[in-house]
Amino acid sequence: MERAADDRDTRVFLGVDTHSEAHVGVALDQAGRRLDTLEIPNSRVGYVHLLEWALGFGVLVAAGVEGTGSYGAGLSRFLRAEGVRVLEVNRTSRQHRRRHGKHDAGDAEAAARAVMAGTASGEPKGADGAAESLRALRIARRSAVKAKTQAANQLHALLSTAPEPLGEDLRGLATKRLAEKASRFRCEAKPGNPVAATKFAMRSVARRYRALSEEIAELDAQIEQLAREATPELMALDGVGPDTAAALLIAAGDNPERLKSEASSPTCAGRRPSRPPRARW
Repeated sequence: MERAADDRDTRVFLGVDTHSEAHVGVALDQAGRRLDTLEIPNSRVGYVHLLEWALGFGVLVAAGVEGTGSYGAGLSRFLRAEGVRVLEVNRTSRQHRRRHGKHDAGDAEAAARAVMAGTASGEPKGADGAAESLRALRIARRSAVKAKTQAANQLHALLSTAPEPLGEDLRGLATKRLAEKASRFRCEAKPGNPVAATKFAMRSVARRYRALSEEIAELDAQIEQLAREATPELMALDGVGPDTAAALLIAAGDNPERLKSEASSPTCAGRRPSRPPRARW
């Protein structure tokens, strides 16, 4: 009974060092004493175990999590859903790791102490709404655009070195028109000469280019629909298209109320807040 009463009075601060496969958690009490260390898998089963383990020491005040936008995104989302206050903790610098080595338990303890000291005050982005959905769609679109650009460059490179009978009819065409014509080439089953092999290669790249164009158009439609549903007022502004609206939503996250001041917006986007010019006397 006496120990149960002590546990209820203990205020617990949790720090977590996150990785792709496993996380390491350290629990501290209100006096800064390490209560224990726990390693869990990066899965929901591990998240539940970590939370139950931390609550076993007393009242969980807050959790400091490294990498809430990468390896720690799942844990951060789970803890927030369970009503735990989650704070984002910066990873140790590369210089520090080179000098002192990488210690998971040490980094987790440092995260917990940052929460205790109040130096970890950044609330992580929510990843459970339209902003997270748009982020996933834009990642897919970005890679598709990159692959389409590569396909276009490869198509023109093949054309520039194509044998004359093939190149005469195609040179000077725009990329879209070139892909349309090349995708309809009739090719031999076993291309055994430079002309047949070049036609086969150009048809393959042209079909890839057209497939990527369709993929990008489909992603654009999904992004526009989601952006209009999430922020119709923003989309109604002049000069704001779906891509701009999506970028702004992603920067703010699904919990924009975490931005407490005007300077918070440029800070979360990785920019320095603007300052008034200094007076010159």
